[in-house]
Amino acid sequence: MRIATIAGDGIGPEVISAAMQVLNTAAPGDGFQYEVTDFPFSAAHFLETGHVLDDDDIAELKKYDAIFLGAVGGLPNDPRLAGGVIEKGILLKLRFELDQYINLRPVTLYPGIDTPLKDKTSEHINFVCVRENTEDLYCGVGGFVRKGTAQEVSNQTMVATRFGAERCIRYAFELAKTRERKQLTLVHKTNVLTFAGDTWFRTFKAVAEDYPEVTTDYHHVDACCMYMVAKPELYDVIVVPNMFGDIITDLGAAIAGGMGIASSGNLNPDGTAPSMFEPVHGSAPDIAGQNLANPIATIDSLGLLLRETGRIKGDKAAIACGERIGAAVKAVTPKFAGKSLDRSGYGTDEIGKMVADAL
Repeated sequence: MRIATIAGDGIGPEVISAAMQVLNTAAPGDGFQYEVTDFPFSAAHFLETGHVLDDDDIAELKKYDAIFLGAVGGLPNDPRLAGGVIEKGILLKLRFELDQYINLRPVTLYPGIDTPLKDKTSEHINFVCVRENTEDLYCGVGGFVRKGTAQEVSNQTMVATRFGAERCIRYAFELAKTRERKQLTLVHKTNVLTFAGDTWFRTFKAVAEDYPEVTTDYHHVDACCMYMVAKPELYDVIVVPNMFGDIITDLGAAIAGGMGIASSGNLNPDGTAPSMFEPVHGSAPDIAGQNLANPIATIDSLGLLLRETGRIKGDKAAIACGERIGAAVKAVTPKFAGKSLDRSGYGTDEIGKMVADAL
């Protein structure tokens, strides 16, 4: 497996290094073979060179099986970074150009990790969010009229295609049927968004006919936020469009212990281009270079990378290696019981070694 790493900014290089330590330990046990190539794309690289990510870079990255990202952006205010140049120029560009149309966000409460939800356990918090990743408000359709005047008008258009909704929904059904509960909930706001929401709802109902073994439900996004806090056990797999998915997946991370434990994947399930995997926390420049960052979310994202890319590529050794890394993370998280994930008292390198030793 050829893996491209983009360590990025802030703590990105540190957490990626810790994850590589784990991979180097895990791979031989499963006979998993891999090559890693580092790429410099980041806010710091842009400020130094003026280069973000161009078509030649995309063409080069397409040669790889997976992309492993640390964190980008988050640097002190600089006018050259205004307008989301890094977020749009790296993250969104990769998602769109590589057709990574699924954002996969597991929401699982690990042993030893505290949840802010009283009396909830890992039995209650164990679901997956499948977020559409290439449409909706993130398409950038919109603009200004009379910008900067008292009569300024702005608009941002929510884009929903039957094609985009159906392939995301079908992926979610395929995932749901592999899980024990076989339950899938669509989350939208159909009572207000009567055009985009209707496309999603009708598509959901049509695709459901192909999966009689999967139980289905629908929740408005505001109700979903309430249920995730009050009754997270309602959920097994959630399928959701891009903007609402961006919101509820961070809420999911919060109830599972915070951003420091949250992994994610931007998937091209068809294998026509590499998928990209990353922790969802930021670059945390205030602690960069101090061996303070917790790499658990990054290591867990590495396990997700191996499992999902392994499934796409039919690489059984990669899947086995990813499963062992995931199990090793769960073996280590009890050490954080009663501690803050970002102030645990363990160093970045030390946590990487703890997971490697657990293998």
